[in-house]
Amino acid sequence: MPIRTFLFDMGNVLVHFSHERMCEQIGALCNHDGPSVWKKLFGTGLQHDIERGRISEVNMHQRMQDVFGHEMEFDALVRASSDIFTLNEPIVPILDTLKSQGFRLVLLSNTSISHLNWVQQQYDVLERFDHLVTSFEAGAIKPEAPIFEAALAAAHCEPGECFYTDDIAEYVNTARTYGIDAEVFTDTQALIGQLRKRGIDVERA
Repeated sequence: MPIRTFLFDMGNVLVHFSHERMCEQIGALCNHDGPSVWKKLFGTGLQHDIERGRISEVNMHQRMQDVFGHEMEFDALVRASSDIFTLNEPIVPILDTLKSQGFRLVLLSNTSISHLNWVQQQYDVLERFDHLVTSFEAGAIKPEAPIFEAALAAAHCEPGECFYTDDIAEYVNTARTYGIDAEVFTDTQALIGQLRKRGIDVERA
């Protein structure tokens, strides 16, 4: 089947990010070191609750203050949690070329509302997408079924007409079980080669 829709992960594909930096920045607000913040966020499942949309930004603020036993200003916490992204600049021309060639672009990302808003405020990369499928809106995180089902609904084509790239091999393998053509993302040059093998040239002048 010819490819009609491209599904892109966000973190470490469209933008690079650092959870370590996030934990260090949150720790600076509440007198904890980075590893202890990591344990409280990821070890307790709190970060996954945030990314599943189970708690709002306001509730997250309160939960974080409760977990760390320290008051933190709301905007300062949002910034500490979200100022962790840098644009993967070489991916932007690829997206532009795919759009100019008539392909549909769909985001498929485990992310929170705060992180999505931050990326949208700092960069215009997501403006190229026809639809954003996020874990906090789907109520599920990759590799869970509901978020992949939401992505396929947003693709407006058959699974075999989709190409998906993600830096996490587990998520790529899950996509393949749905019949989606998928490859692990390592860098943009490798992606260009993967697309060329499928008859799509994104380096044409």
